[in-house]
Amino acid sequence: MLINLEKLSLKELKDLQTKVAKEIANFETRKKKEALVELEEKAKELGFSLAELTGAATVRKRSPAVAKYANPADASDTWSGRGRKPRWFVAALAAGKSPDDLSI
Repeated sequence: MLINLEKLSLKELKDLQTKVAKEIANFETRKKKEALVELEEKAKELGFSLAELTGAATVRKRSPAVAKYANPADASDTWSGRGRKPRWFVAALAAGKSPDDLSI
């Protein structure tokens, strides 16, 4: 398929560019899926699952952090002490409260 790029308008060139980018992504996705199927079949022949061989089966999930502080205005609004401080916590500290005053 030959396309004379010099005769295309800017819009046609950009449309063509978009289509080519999509097809490249689709091609890579198809190749990855084919490789994954091939690897899964080979692992099965050897008596394993692909997840066992790659270590994906040993992934642990973290348990949620336990709440340590509660909003004095709304006790159901809590914070574990991890990550960014909530506005109510910062406001309470600015008002003269200590973290111990807000602890559960």
